[in-house]
Amino acid sequence: MKKPFISGFTIVRNAVKFDYPIVESIRSILPMVDEFVVSVGNSEDNTLELIQAIDSPKIRIVQSVWDDSLREGGRVLAVETDRAYKHISAEADWCFYLQADEVVHEQYHPAILKACETYLADKRIEGLLFGYKHFYGSYDYIGDSRKWYRTEIRIVRHDPGITSFRDAQGFRLHNRLMRVKPIDAFIYHYGWVKDPRSQQAKQEQFHKMWHDDDWMEKNVAKADAYDYSLVDSLNRFEGTHPAVMEDRLKRMHWTFEYDLSKKKFDFKNWLLYLIERLTGKRLFEYKNYKEI
Repeated sequence: MKKPFISGFTIVRNAVKFDYPIVESIRSILPMVDEFVVSVGNSEDNTLELIQAIDSPKIRIVQSVWDDSLREGGRVLAVETDRAYKHISAEADWCFYLQADEVVHEQYHPAILKACETYLADKRIEGLLFGYKHFYGSYDYIGDSRKWYRTEIRIVRHDPGITSFRDAQGFRLHNRLMRVKPIDAFIYHYGWVKDPRSQQAKQEQFHKMWHDDDWMEKNVAKADAYDYSLVDSLNRFEGTHPAVMEDRLKRMHWTFEYDLSKKKFDFKNWLLYLIERLTGKRLFEYKNYKEI
């Protein structure tokens, strides 16, 4: 069986300022990929030097200037993701995309590599679908309500027809839903685990990619620290974290505790939540792909 050529790729900007685990993200799949394209946007900190310090021959850094006028629907993230994708080597078979706050546990490496080999020759399969664990507040809790997406495409074939969709959450092929195969692997999403001060700064900046100044003024509270108690529902995480996250876990210096019995749902969402807990099925779930 042919060993596939796998390219990792990501985009990042202001990783230090907003405390993104981008180094951990890259290192989490570096052993699996043949190259890793990192598109570094114009930053207000030493993000470029941070990536350079990883010092791996697999990493290829490209630099980009983000168009901050693209403020509708997070479009700039898709534009930059597409730009990074175009820098992938021509010989690549599969392209492994991670956002700057997404990390892969090493326990999933064998399953991911096996899937890349198994489905390489099956051209019906255009991408591989991952499950998600969304951490919130601290490394001990995960979001378990409908506001958190359960799955998304993170490995796609190397095809010029593939583009990032909307705010770079997923992908499309020639503007249609991609045909994907679910695999037994999860993405660990750490975007909601930061010092509350860093989280607040990130929220104030991040929403500018989706909304105009009037919306920001009405909907983004001015505060020194983010209020993590606003979440609707959490569950306790019982597993282990990726090895690359070990130092970051040790550096956690804030406290977050949550009463798991508290659920902030209206009647409709309570009912949908209970059905999902009992059956494992999420009714009316939006899916940006077609499973085969």
